[in-house]
Amino acid sequence: MAKLESLGIKGLESVHWYVHDLERSRHFYVDGLDFAEQGVSSPELEKQGRQKSAVFQAGNVVLVVSQPVGEGGRAWRFLRKHPDGVGTLNYQVEDIEKTYRLLEQRGATFITELQRYTDERGGKLAQFSITTPFGDTTFRFIQRDGYKALYPGFVQHAQPRGGRNRYGFTHIDHITSNFQTMKPMLLWMEHVMGFEKFWEIQFHTEDVAARQKREHGSGLRSEVMWDPVSRVRFANNEPLRPFFKSSQINIFNEEYKGDGVQHLALMVKDILSSVRDMRENAGISFMPTPGTYYDALPERIQRLGIKKIDEDINALRDLQVLVDGAGEHSYLLQIFMRDAAALYKDPEAGPFFYEIIQRKGDQGFGGGNFRALFESIERQQMAEGRA
Repeated sequence: MAKLESLGIKGLESVHWYVHDLERSRHFYVDGLDFAEQGVSSPELEKQGRQKSAVFQAGNVVLVVSQPVGEGGRAWRFLRKHPDGVGTLNYQVEDIEKTYRLLEQRGATFITELQRYTDERGGKLAQFSITTPFGDTTFRFIQRDGYKALYPGFVQHAQPRGGRNRYGFTHIDHITSNFQTMKPMLLWMEHVMGFEKFWEIQFHTEDVAARQKREHGSGLRSEVMWDPVSRVRFANNEPLRPFFKSSQINIFNEEYKGDGVQHLALMVKDILSSVRDMRENAGISFMPTPGTYYDALPERIQRLGIKKIDEDINALRDLQVLVDGAGEHSYLLQIFMRDAAALYKDPEAGPFFYEIIQRKGDQGFGGGNFRALFESIERQQMAEGRA
């Protein structure tokens, strides 16, 4: 297929969540992850949209979180079908009319026409939304021309409230979604969004490879699509036989009640300090990693061609941070929080989780760590009776 003209995406501006309990989310982001609350929905917007919202920010990570107020609003409709989850991804674009025109030519399904707003200082904002193959997650495209307000209908606090980003979040590195079958989404990303293939992997957990007589296991086929201009990246997963029904990807889809965003990867500057502080000061819990992973890590670092890392392996073991890479002194460090349902001890919080990542040259996705992560999630699911 010939390379398509770029949509002119500048980056991922924000992620819009729909949740059952906004106050619980406020506590998690402000008190737990040290985000600052930037503003809230106005009474007029709450009445019109039948939902109340708040905007949280740390670095360039911006999260809009909405809770239903009565019935009939977007958050209410979403949560009738799903637990808490990502309902909309908001992108900043250079030329909204060009983006609209290209998407229309490529057969995108529009939810809204172009909507235009002006703030009290004369700044302009234009936006529109489309449906996607990401279950009930929609995409919104936004162009700002001097528009300083958060979003139409939001009231910005005079001073941000709460956190100061003590953990050093910089931006969202990538978005990972799970599908029962991902081919329709991959074709849509290519032919409608104009994204390109960046990376792919498939595997089955070690226990299945070693003990084929077992009746469960987590298999994955993953493919990453990206926009080379903005470097927005989507990692996409589907279950891999032989144990489709007991695959953790399928379990996610059953618990989430459809396809959707599984996790967001948050970039930090110093993952060891960030994770240590999160564990000690915020009580954030992460997916456990078996000690055998770190026993084998020195040899694995050599086998991958990394040869040498800056961090002490005992420090990585203590914090259970993972390492992967594919070149001399080029690697990444990553760790995964437990999912929201486990963190909150509430199934309605959903199976979504956050990844914390630091890149030291490597631009991959931790393919060598996928098996360790899947084994960890599988152990948790079995311990909780979910597998």
